[in-house]
Amino acid sequence: MRVKPDQLEEALRQSLRPVYLITGDEPLQVGEAADAVRAAARRAEYTVREVIAIEQGNEWPQLAEEADSLSIFADKKLIDLRLPSAKPGQEGSKALTAYCQRLPADTLLLITAGKIDAAGQKSQWFQAIEHLGAVVQVWPLQGPELLAWLRRRAERKGMRLEPDALKSLAGRIEGNLLAAAQEIEKLFILYGQASINKAAIDAAVADSSRFDVFKLTDALLAGKRNRAVKILNGLKAEGVAAPVVLWALSREARVLFNLQADLAQGGHRDAVFKRHQIRDMRRPLLQEALGRLAVGDIESLLLHCAKADAQAKGQAGGDAWETLFHICSEFCRSSTPRP
Repeated sequence: MRVKPDQLEEALRQSLRPVYLITGDEPLQVGEAADAVRAAARRAEYTVREVIAIEQGNEWPQLAEEADSLSIFADKKLIDLRLPSAKPGQEGSKALTAYCQRLPADTLLLITAGKIDAAGQKSQWFQAIEHLGAVVQVWPLQGPELLAWLRRRAERKGMRLEPDALKSLAGRIEGNLLAAAQEIEKLFILYGQASINKAAIDAAVADSSRFDVFKLTDALLAGKRNRAVKILNGLKAEGVAAPVVLWALSREARVLFNLQADLAQGGHRDAVFKRHQIRDMRRPLLQEALGRLAVGDIESLLLHCAKADAQAKGQAGGDAWETLFHICSEFCRSSTPRP
């Protein structure tokens, strides 16, 4: 069967299908739909999770191996199959079809893939999954669908976006849901659980146009210490709350840590970036930072972020802003570049 993204949560509450295929080229919706399936699997006590990333095309035998292998503790298993290209090829088509024809017990297969074209939807493997599992197709949102998505996103945070505020926000993010999610997160940090009007949207964007926290993170990833310090001074002078800046810094540090961990395990760089929903325009900055910062450097950044958080909440001595300046210096440190 086919399930719309906004219907997936309810469908998962009703019952679990043996196979889920989430496909599309809008990374935020694909990622969050996959997260919803994983969460439902955990609630159903699928305690074992095996990840198979199809990068070179020679990984397909792993699917049959995982389907045939039994846990010594008889735990239920989730197989997390990532197919960035959305084209499994001849070997992959056979592997997926064979899996559907002989479903293993106590196993749930989750497939995340790029956009599958009309020809791909007529293939034997796709139709086999559609017949016994669930297919979630993700499309870019526009018009009323985008407004509804923004409204639901804000409501999850306890905020209410007034009609004019909704239209203003939709016009500013230009259909980029990753940017929209960041803007809603920023609004929540600034205003909390409140009713948001157009003036609040305009004020938040006006602050961003002067010294934006996202411009700060871009400078940090590029290793431009002087520019980063200038922006940080500007943010402090503008009266921006320290937790807002800290949120942006810690977010980038966590992204770098996760990317570095996956790359250390031998993941292909393009596949890792796609898996973590990194937009093409941000990849050069992140590649620059990954080449400059070792895992230990990033762990140190996260520890200092935790320190700044405690200081901002009054749970530790010292000035949170001083720690933020130290974090910026550490972000821009020059380490020996690694291959």
